[in-house]
Amino acid sequence: MKNTALTATHQSLGAKMVPFAGYNMPVQYAGINVEHETVRKSVGVFDVSHMGEFILKGDKALDLIQRVTSNDASKLYDGKVQYSCLPNENGGIVDDLLVYRIDDKTYMLVVNASNIEKDWNWISRFNTEGVDMKDISDRTALLAVQGPKAAEALQSLTDIDLASMDYYTFKKGQFAGLDNVLVSATGYTGAGGFELYVDNEHAQQLWDAVFAAGEAFGIKPIGLGARDTLRLEMGFCLYGNDIDDTTSPLEAGLGWVTKFSKEFTNSAALQQQKQDGIQQKLVGFEMIDRGIPRHDYAIVDADGNNIGRVTSGTQSPSLQKAVGLGYVANAFAKEGSEIYISIRDNKVKAKVVKPPFYK
Repeated sequence: MKNTALTATHQSLGAKMVPFAGYNMPVQYAGINVEHETVRKSVGVFDVSHMGEFILKGDKALDLIQRVTSNDASKLYDGKVQYSCLPNENGGIVDDLLVYRIDDKTYMLVVNASNIEKDWNWISRFNTEGVDMKDISDRTALLAVQGPKAAEALQSLTDIDLASMDYYTFKKGQFAGLDNVLVSATGYTGAGGFELYVDNEHAQQLWDAVFAAGEAFGIKPIGLGARDTLRLEMGFCLYGNDIDDTTSPLEAGLGWVTKFSKEFTNSAALQQQKQDGIQQKLVGFEMIDRGIPRHDYAIVDADGNNIGRVTSGTQSPSLQKAVGLGYVANAFAKEGSEIYISIRDNKVKAKVVKPPFYK
């Protein structure tokens, strides 16, 4: 199992460590609910150094990205980030990812930890024009500093004006006495904040500086458990749960990052699917009756007929009610539709609602 540059720090802070995507990762420190609330109300720090980063460089770098991703990367400008996915050839998704345009010939792709090797092999397959590809995942540390007080807590560490940065943009500059830190106004929590990319050798210095600067703002370390409840309250997809090799981006509600203004892997078949109409759809739902929906629980109609499955579910710490995501047959996908989650052979009532659950 791999460690991040900060594993020993998490252990010294009393984190509960678990294996995740081949890494030894902190799942919680003080507890998921209290960590969740810290991020929603003030500021928290996640070590997400397990994520994968690839640098694509050369005259044909954009062409390669356009070929393998569903979104239109030609719309990017220097310092802009784009959410996208890598469609496969069978109508499913290899992975979802972020595309960073560093300059017109240099891009960084940020991929899910569990898919680093798979994504690398997939993109390499289409690299027929000699784009220089580097996998920098093992030498890159990534801290996500998230919450409404993130900009205020971090501002003393940099001359980059954090509060003025637009969502899904990034800047490179001095941060915590380190040169060339990539500061990205992105995150997976819906609470605002930044993601900070540095070389592993500087990870501890960055961590210490962030906690020193954030002390007056009640900054706390946050584990992957709260990361999951935070993203689920926003209705953000998690690869392996809500999207995978068998789910179409159109079924998953990712039509907004599926641009048919260009050709990409399987684009003709996906365009046909859009014209014909999808048979199932990923929806949000909240529980009306008591019960917590879990991954792979069956979704049924009033008569007990199977109409879909739960992909993610939890008791929402912010809302004090159980919420989930799941695929249902089209007839049940409309907002307000009554559905039932099969929990230990009981039909437990829920209703379809439009994410985000937390507003």
